[in-house]
Amino acid sequence: MISSFLFALALVAQDTEAAEAIPMETAAPAPVAAEAAYPPGAPRDPYGLVAWCYGALSAHKGLRDQVMPEVVRIETTYRRPGSSLEDDLQAYEDLDQLSERNLALFSRAMEAAEKASPRPINAHGAEALRRGRATWGRAADSPPARLAQEWMSWTLPARCETTAASLEERARLMGPAFDLSSEFQAPAAETPPDAVEAAPSDPGVGDPNTEAPVVEAEPVAGG
Repeated sequence: MISSFLFALALVAQDTEAAEAIPMETAAPAPVAAEAAYPPGAPRDPYGLVAWCYGALSAHKGLRDQVMPEVVRIETTYRRPGSSLEDDLQAYEDLDQLSERNLALFSRAMEAAEKASPRPINAHGAEALRRGRATWGRAADSPPARLAQEWMSWTLPARCETTAASLEERARLMGPAFDLSSEFQAPAAETPPDAVEAAPSDPGVGDPNTEAPVVEAEPVAGG
């Protein structure tokens, strides 16, 4: 799937309609610091992060029916020599099943944390989930070709699965001693564009356009 998609991107640059709809940008180098692996706008506490991941992944999965006709068009039109369209399309079916398993993992981890926590934490989780879903909030305004490519390129950050598995295990083992409330952190405040110009070294989350789907450099592997 991925190699076919990268081949498609190279050809799309020569396609006038797609090039106008989908400006291509040079991918940034992969972050070195572990702190940079957090998705922009996601909470840093385990429970909040897992809720954010659930929101982002469920929104991505919810777009499947909308984007698949355009995905099929892209995969059909831009073929690598010797590649199999059937195999590449099957990869999207496999991805959908993986998404189902991850959503189930996230749900179990959040439920275990909520049951084990001596304090109510579900409001924090609901807000984190909302922020995760908001990463795809502008999908309806995107041209079909651009939305399809962003959907094809996006993947769940790797931190989501490992954090969820650890959270579920800790919640079940620690029982009454489990308390994450002191770890809650709000996402870093967004930096206005004029503030970025005045202080370019400020590493704030920043860009108001980051609510749109993020095409990650992996190209599909998360952080």
